[in-house]
Amino acid sequence: MAKSAKPKAEKPKSAKPKTLKVTSAPKPKAKPKAKLPTPKNAPAKKTRLPKAVLAAERAHLAAYVPPEDGDARVLDRLWATIESRRVSGDSTLSHSARLLARGTPKVAQKLGEEAVELVIEAVAHNNSAIVSESADLLYHLMLLLVDAGIRPDEVWAELRRREGISGIVEKASRPRPKALLAIAQTTKLP
Repeated sequence: MAKSAKPKAEKPKSAKPKTLKVTSAPKPKAKPKAKLPTPKNAPAKKTRLPKAVLAAERAHLAAYVPPEDGDARVLDRLWATIESRRVSGDSTLSHSARLLARGTPKVAQKLGEEAVELVIEAVAHNNSAIVSESADLLYHLMLLLVDAGIRPDEVWAELRRREGISGIVEKASRPRPKALLAIAQTTKLP
């Protein structure tokens, strides 16, 4: 015979006291404070910069030591080379002569293009491309100087004149060229 199935009696569970976790009421989210201009006399708020930022600043603030095998006279030599290409006028062999033969608007356009390419690489933080585009920009600047009949020593003299003068003061002292404003059809130029 089959054993009858008796329902098993439930074993009593041990009585553990229930404890409630006491938690504080959730804090209401504070509204973000409006950013107001800092008063002129207020001390600057000190913040700690990330280590990577500090390292980058140290690299930029390090004293520049010109390399032994190179110097800024390379621009004078570049100008002289471009000038010799202008004099020879052989646009079949010389890129410089070809650009100069196309006139000032084309030379100026190429300088602008190189400046924009440099800006793009700078925003992208592409240092190797910044170096390359800087060289292109300097080449096209020398090309523009040759086209305008300006010698590099005139630019160097102007840079020497500006040494030790605040850029703000120097720019404010410049006369506003009316011809430039008329060409640009704006009065918004600084």
